Amino acid sequence: MRLYISWLASCLFFFTARAGQGLVGYGLDPINDYCTWSCYGTIAFLSLSCSTLDPATGMMSTSRHCRANDTPFLETLALCFHDECAKDLKPSQLEGYWEFDVLDYFGVVDPTDTTNPPIKWTYQSALASAQSHPPTVELSPTTFVLNQTVKIPHLAWLKHYNGNYGIEREQIVGSTYGIIILVVGFATPIILTWAGYLPFASRLSSYFRLPTRLLYPSTIGTYVVRPLPHLLGNPPTRGQALFLVIFLIINLILSTVNYQSMQPHSLRPQLSFEITALVVYRTGILAFALIPLMLLFSSRNNILLWWTNWSHNTYILLHKWIARLFFLYSLLHTVVALPWFYDTDSKKEYWIWGAVAIIAMTIILGTSILWVRQKAYEVFLATHIVMSVITLVGCWYHVTLWVGIGTWGYETWLYAACAVWFFDRLARFGRVLKNGVKRARVVELDGTGGEYVRVDIEGVRWGTGDPGTHVYAYWPFVNASGGEWWRQPWENHPFSLVPSVLLLGKGEASAHGKSESVKSESRSGSSDRHRPHHEGVEVDLEKNGGIKPMVSRLSTSVAAPDGGGEKSHARQRITPATASGVSLFIKKGTGVTKHLRANSSLLTLLDGPYTSTPTAEIRKCDRLLLIGGGIGVTSLLPWVANHENIKVAWSLKESARCLVGEVEGALSRVQDKDICIGSRLDFDHLLAQEVASGWKKVGVVVSGPDGMCDDVRAAVVAAGRKAGHTEFELEVDAFTW
Repeated sequence: MRLYISWLASCLFFFTARAGQGLVGYGLDPINDYCTWSCYGTIAFLSLSCSTLDPATGMMSTSRHCRANDTPFLETLALCFHDECAKDLKPSQLEGYWEFDVLDYFGVVDPTDTTNPPIKWTYQSALASAQSHPPTVELSPTTFVLNQTVKIPHLAWLKHYNGNYGIEREQIVGSTYGIIILVVGFATPIILTWAGYLPFASRLSSYFRLPTRLLYPSTIGTYVVRPLPHLLGNPPTRGQALFLVIFLIINLILSTVNYQSMQPHSLRPQLSFEITALVVYRTGILAFALIPLMLLFSSRNNILLWWTNWSHNTYILLHKWIARLFFLYSLLHTVVALPWFYDTDSKKEYWIWGAVAIIAMTIILGTSILWVRQKAYEVFLATHIVMSVITLVGCWYHVTLWVGIGTWGYETWLYAACAVWFFDRLARFGRVLKNGVKRARVVELDGTGGEYVRVDIEGVRWGTGDPGTHVYAYWPFVNASGGEWWRQPWENHPFSLVPSVLLLGKGEASAHGKSESVKSESRSGSSDRHRPHHEGVEVDLEKNGGIKPMVSRLSTSVAAPDGGGEKSHARQRITPATASGVSLFIKKGTGVTKHLRANSSLLTLLDGPYTSTPTAEIRKCDRLLLIGGGIGVTSLLPWVANHENIKVAWSLKESARCLVGEVEGALSRVQDKDICIGSRLDFDHLLAQEVASGWKKVGVVVSGPDGMCDDVRAAVVAAGRKAGHTEFELEVDAFTW
């Protein structure tokens, strides 16, 4: 975390300290003075007697050297300075602006001209020369060549003043509102988290039952982890929705208020045209301001995961909604600009790159629907990354080809976005390098037809494991001989990790450590890698679903789901390769995991560990109720080494019976456990038991199928509202990406 903060601070200092960088009004002031610059603007595009014809464009071109030595130009400009600006600016200030305007440092006429010729006259000298023979002719709209000194009418100057001031004012307002949106999005999770540590906050939360009334319930029925019908997506919880509503309201207000018309206007003579241009500016700036926040919330190395108690799933959900808002701003920016600018600008490069960006955004939106993510996740992921890069590139060229770099500061938002994105990618690479190249032993669990595998990765010393963590695993050559070898190297998926030492049980860990070298030698000399090394367990499921260790070796006896006679079968429980490592239990899917087969030395790269759910409040609870479904129990196992008062409730299908023996070593540390094979858990009854036991604060952690997670959430909400003195703390460990 210190590395991240130092790097972020360095980037912020670098980008704001550079000359000409920043945002308009915040380190960047493109127009030094509206008054004098408006004088220059009235005659900036007139040809002078020293102008030359540009054969490339067929238009007259005026160099800085020409303007610096042209008498009519200098005298006309000096008179305007005197008539319009002298009453508000000191002579020394006028002299300073004189060089800026005469040499056109803003680059209106010829941005490629970088010469810095001496000016024939100072401001005072030019004014004295002009006043010695006052002009008798005023500048008119039909004047195209400035071949004599003229007087600039006040109305002509005012149009340019309003144009300059109005545009820059909108840039300052847009920058301010963009900063507000960025700060609100970034700081609100921190403020709400830290506010929860105040003494009165916990009392208020307990008194009003805020978690079960406000934070945990879904906004639509009981859907949270489960997608809505027809795969319409995952609705937010009420707590998440509250943040989103506040954020959207702030955006709605800041995108619709504080527009100021400045008529007469040199660039937008029609009021409707002027307001349209202001809306185009505002929506473009606010869209850019959302990009750093959008990328931060989607990143694995999100600093807010360390500073707040919000889960990774919450930030992913916020990323989705902010991305939709970003697209909406971009769409409004495009639609509003089309009628006014299409005829004049549609062939220009900046416009084309803007079109490229909006098309890429549309593709991202279309391929991000839940149906695509479920049916073709790798297609979604590849499209997401490629189109995101194209969007950023398109946005960059859209603004830099339009106004250049360092003019209005739009590129500063993109600098921040790229900093977030590149850091996340570099940090991922750094984690993989730190963990090093590992060799994993892949074991297909008995009786599953290869559907379930356990992956033991040696040499990973992450202690007994922090609950709520996961790791991304790469298997570059898992299918090197298959038809999909080309797609495997960069595929990676998150898995709940279990420290291998937990699977050995209380007494087995030390015994395993003492004899590990001997067993390793024995394994290397035997073709049977699956030879058992220690006792198994007999499981007796009575009608109440209890489980207790028996004295039998390498056998499992499980009651039928209906409570009838016992089924017995012999099985082997395979010892983890080493205590100094992690184990991943995987149910094969349609991606890279479908290629996992028995292997004694599979090359493995690890990116992690990462925190997926906060655990601080759960650790403070008097009692923990761990509810697992199927292979989801693996994310709950680290809790057995991190809390003293635990109950485990676990249901699994008959086809996953093998998992009972695999995790028995970890569950042997827990005295109170209910395991149901082929039947469902009664969540309301489980919670009622905890309330009846008199616990003051019960933490509920659930991991399993989508439906189970949502049912447990609904049960906790219902129990929390009616429970007398018992409070519930809920964490759902499930990926809803």
